[in-house]
Amino acid sequence: MKILITDKQGRVRLALDSSEWRLRAAIACSALLLMLGGALGLRLADEGLSHLGQRVLMTEWREQLKADTAAMASTREQVDMELAALTAQVAVLQARIMRLDALGEQVAQVADLDHGEFDFSQTPALGGPELLEEAAASVQPIELQRQLNWLDQLVENRESQLAILDGQLNAREMKSQAFVAGRPIKWGWMSSSFGKRTDPFTGKKAWHNGVDFAGKAGSDVIAIAGGVVTSAAKRYGYGLMVEINHGNGFATRYAHNDTNLVEVGDVVEKGAVIARMGSSGRSTGPHVHFEVLRNGKPMNPARYINRASL
Repeated sequence: MKILITDKQGRVRLALDSSEWRLRAAIACSALLLMLGGALGLRLADEGLSHLGQRVLMTEWREQLKADTAAMASTREQVDMELAALTAQVAVLQARIMRLDALGEQVAQVADLDHGEFDFSQTPALGGPELLEEAAASVQPIELQRQLNWLDQLVENRESQLAILDGQLNAREMKSQAFVAGRPIKWGWMSSSFGKRTDPFTGKKAWHNGVDFAGKAGSDVIAIAGGVVTSAAKRYGYGLMVEINHGNGFATRYAHNDTNLVEVGDVVEKGAVIARMGSSGRSTGPHVHFEVLRNGKPMNPARYINRASL
């Protein structure tokens, strides 16, 4: 079967065989279908590749997020450890400063310094102009550690200086304590002097190795210097006696006591009450027989009774 295509005048312009036309149409349709299928396949392939890329990218993001989270946790742990270390360091410095304050108070008291000038119980006065915002930036951890190290060195230096000063003051205090000077009683009068005198029992001239202070029975007998008790017992002629070694060859004796209040080996301070006045031994009444010895030789106590203190 043929298909004739004519113009207005009836002339044949195109003659088509229907079988050939169908073949060509089929070929055209097939080509169109192939083109559409190819385009659709390309689009589907493109979309598949796009989804695959997105999945790969999402996987990479998840891995990166996991790594960043782990790094952040590690950094936070490190910061916590450094903060704990700094806190411990500050606590140690605070304890050392408290000890310095206590030592400073002790030094101020021993040295008899002006309490208003050296008041370690008060926070040190501070001041200065206000910094501009640009200059008042937050302190970085490295700078904070540097300042803590500097403060630690400063505290250590102050500790050394105060320890040396405290040692010197203690040495001076010990020297003052061992300085033999003063009277062995608080109330009373000198009833007999050092040297030759008339013996109250025989009426003959005799040597007196000390001085006598008369007073009220039972009144305090005090040490005129600090030292160590080397004797606290009865002795012939002395009655109950206390002997104290003050170092540097000096010793003192306090005799005719009613009661001894110290024992051998006791460490006594200057002004400590060591006995009660009595009349034990070779005595005519309540008094203290007081002797000062230097390298075992009796000295005139009057030189030390009226001796100026350090």
